[in-house]
Amino acid sequence: MKTSEIFDALLDSLKVGDAAAAVATRRDEIAKALNKDFRSKVGCTDYRLMVGSFGRHTAIKGVSDLDMIFVLPPGIRSAYSSETGPRRVLERVRDALKSRYPHTDIRIDQCVVRVQFTSNAFKFEIQPAFENSDGSFDYPDTVAKGWKVTKPRKEIKATKECNDRTSTNMRHLARMVRAWKNSNGVNIGGLLIDTLVYRFFAQTDEYDSAGTGSFGSLARDFFEFLKDEPNKDYYLALGSSQRVTVKARFQPKAKKAYSRCFEAIADEGTAAANKKWREVFGTPVPLAVTEASKAFTNTEQFIEDRYPVDIMESVTIDCEVTQNGWRPTQLREMLCTGAPLRSDRKLKFIVTECSVPQPYELKWKVLNRGPEAERRNMIRGQIVDSNKPNARAEHSDFRGEHVVECYVVKDGVVVARDRIDVPISGTSGT
Repeated sequence: MKTSEIFDALLDSLKVGDAAAAVATRRDEIAKALNKDFRSKVGCTDYRLMVGSFGRHTAIKGVSDLDMIFVLPPGIRSAYSSETGPRRVLERVRDALKSRYPHTDIRIDQCVVRVQFTSNAFKFEIQPAFENSDGSFDYPDTVAKGWKVTKPRKEIKATKECNDRTSTNMRHLARMVRAWKNSNGVNIGGLLIDTLVYRFFAQTDEYDSAGTGSFGSLARDFFEFLKDEPNKDYYLALGSSQRVTVKARFQPKAKKAYSRCFEAIADEGTAAANKKWREVFGTPVPLAVTEASKAFTNTEQFIEDRYPVDIMESVTIDCEVTQNGWRPTQLREMLCTGAPLRSDRKLKFIVTECSVPQPYELKWKVLNRGPEAERRNMIRGQIVDSNKPNARAEHSDFRGEHVVECYVVKDGVVVARDRIDVPISGTSGT
């Protein structure tokens, strides 16, 4: 496939699509419930603003975290000006929404009211706020026991201006970076993604009018920019210059993506290029037609086909390698030291770190690769449950470059994922 065909297909797959209508329906239902309570208006969908990635039009398919400001009537501001005001106004919002959705999980979380819908896995975060004359908003903070300022309209405006200047490439790249985040388990927030994309376009005009035929180079140069970013605790958001926290280091995975981009560009026009771009951006990248004609049965499943994927947290997995007469050894340590992993070993894949609060589900994928797996018609790759408490026990059976992935599912959404390569050598993979 041509580069333009690959990226046209990628961008088309990333569209929010039919979910946009469902989001709009939920948004309007929430606005009606709150306007009925705060303004005694029935059926009114005004006084609300979608912010976050959905409001900046950089969201992609699978988006589950939706941010909405509900504009409070200015006449009640004084009633909530005391230090109990922030909690009281959030409680009023919560109670109004509980009346509308009596069987839905609705709770206060410091500055917002979270509404967790189960039917479509949407989580709305409703932020009641008073609008100021300059277009900013004062929002409640129950920890600070006061009101703070947010400026989402400036972020929306900066996104649109950059997008217009770059012939819509700003939003295209922001969506591609979200695909990379979700496919590779990068714990990076949407506002930080948009801020970094904005900063990238601020230091080059090379791609301001580029078509999708140049998007391979665009991706390569962006990941080069990203991997070379210094470690920071926060960035100043595009437009508003408000602090955006860096939740975890993104540079190591950006460096890996940069290398994959180089390889994909070198393989342009071959089936290998599709594979490399898929390693960067995930299943939204189509495979070449020739990939369908194999002598083995392709049993690989993809988590994106079973759950929405919206990475917001981090998880790290490792593997305990055991053989008779030897103490267990960690696979990541073996990979660092170059120690070979032989066949006929007991393997126990475990979660070593996880930022997702309980409760959650763990899902696993064990994918066999290489000529031996294909010859035996045993590539596996199905999505499976843990078969040990918070772990997956396996056995190394034949050699090959195998892969194990772990997915953390919270409220019906994959919010964290990790993978580990399992290079099995010797005479006889996972």
